[in-house]
Amino acid sequence: MGQKINPTGYRVGIVEPWRSRWYAGKKEFGDLLIEDYKIRNFVKTKYQFAGIPKIEIERTRDQVVVHLYTARPGIIIGRKGQEVDRLKAELEDLTGRRMELKIVEINNPHRSAVLVAEDVAQQLQKRGSFRRTLKRTLDQVMDAGAQGVKIELSGRLGGAEMSRQEKAIRGSIPLSTLQRHIDYGFAVSKTSVGSIGVKVWIDLGDYASEESGDGTHAKAGQVPQKPKRAYKR
Repeated sequence: MGQKINPTGYRVGIVEPWRSRWYAGKKEFGDLLIEDYKIRNFVKTKYQFAGIPKIEIERTRDQVVVHLYTARPGIIIGRKGQEVDRLKAELEDLTGRRMELKIVEINNPHRSAVLVAEDVAQQLQKRGSFRRTLKRTLDQVMDAGAQGVKIELSGRLGGAEMSRQEKAIRGSIPLSTLQRHIDYGFAVSKTSVGSIGVKVWIDLGDYASEESGDGTHAKAGQVPQKPKRAYKR
């Protein structure tokens, strides 16, 4: 059950918060949706080494509020906040709207599936052994306090002529229940022999009792709240 469904999309609106929080009519919806994509794509491309697992966007009538979740806030903030001011100006030029940035620090990147997937993809890109990379990553995630982790690689692993899938599981990954906080991440490693897809599932425990990867608590059936530590600009 749930093999053909994106685990995040399966849970959005039930136990996971929406990544974009705004309302628009039929005439404006398409343009604003494309604008959201441009904002996310611009930030992820510009700060690809800042460890950004997700970007949440809120809109009011006169401004756009962008929540940047990052494992390395210093890269985005810069010295005396100069870099974040520059990013704010670039986003305003891109969208033509008044922007507000809120940078939220992620304390434990090994509990974020997107960051784990990107880390595995970077190691494969540096021609690291995929078996050694899998084993080390599984140990790091479990040591970070996760209940379980599953990593799936697909492509020309080890430079083989024929592509194949390699899967590694540690602990429990109950994908069919919404009471468990399952974090999902995907990344692509562009190696010299072709692209390798990396999928990561991390079980962070029950929503009712476990602490989520962002450092927040959530009850079953409730949307988790944002972390308290945030840098507003």
